[in-house]
Amino acid sequence: MKRRPAVAGHFYSASKAGLSREVQKYIDPSAVKEKAIGALSPHAGLIYSGAVAGAVYSRIEFPHTFILIGPNHTGIGKPFSIMTHGEWEVPTGSLKIDDVLAEKILERSEMIEEDTFAHSMEHSLEVQLPFILYFSSDVKIVPITIMSDSPDACKLVGEAIADAIKDTEYSVTIVASSDMSHYETDSISRAKDKKAIDRVLSLDPKGLYETVRKEGISMCGFIPATIMLYSANKLGAKEAVLVKYMTSGEVNNDYDHVVGYAGILVK
Repeated sequence: MKRRPAVAGHFYSASKAGLSREVQKYIDPSAVKEKAIGALSPHAGLIYSGAVAGAVYSRIEFPHTFILIGPNHTGIGKPFSIMTHGEWEVPTGSLKIDDVLAEKILERSEMIEEDTFAHSMEHSLEVQLPFILYFSSDVKIVPITIMSDSPDACKLVGEAIADAIKDTEYSVTIVASSDMSHYETDSISRAKDKKAIDRVLSLDPKGLYETVRKEGISMCGFIPATIMLYSANKLGAKEAVLVKYMTSGEVNNDYDHVVGYAGILVK
């Protein structure tokens, strides 16, 4: 099955040439590549979050496979939805699903279910693809969307993903797709986001979950980020680094109602 783009022409240019130009603006060709167990990357329209996503992918030494975990904004499908076969298309190309790794994840997790429909209109993973394709069309992906807020499920799913990765003989990077605070002032968003970012940098999934809940941080992908951290910790992560942070105010000069974007590498 080929998953067609759902937000081309809305979140990014619908033409191949236009999207190539758009992505190229946000890539840092001089960035030093690093092996990454995990990463945090935003998923807004490229005009707003492209600079952060571009900075993240510019720094990653590309693996054999990216596991892409994002929040399910649409409410369609199963709570933990994976696609195990097929490919995903955007105007600049397509990426095949790593069916071997996807099946291993499905086998090891009692919560994750095969559900193609859940991915049909969701943008949080789709907007990662133009950046990945800028660097490689050979890398494979495993798409997973999450529509749950259970802290216990985060740990179980994260560790199941780690177990599946351990059973492979090639490199894998887990990308959690998330924006940060939504529609607060720039100063409030930055203060709140720092608290969540600090938990990610401390490799503290439980702390991230609790901080987002306690502080009322509208980080839409905090569950994918929590899952990614549980996976990364089981895979031996030693540190995390903040690659770039910005808010939408830096793009549209509206500092009263901003969205925050953070790019982080977990190594």
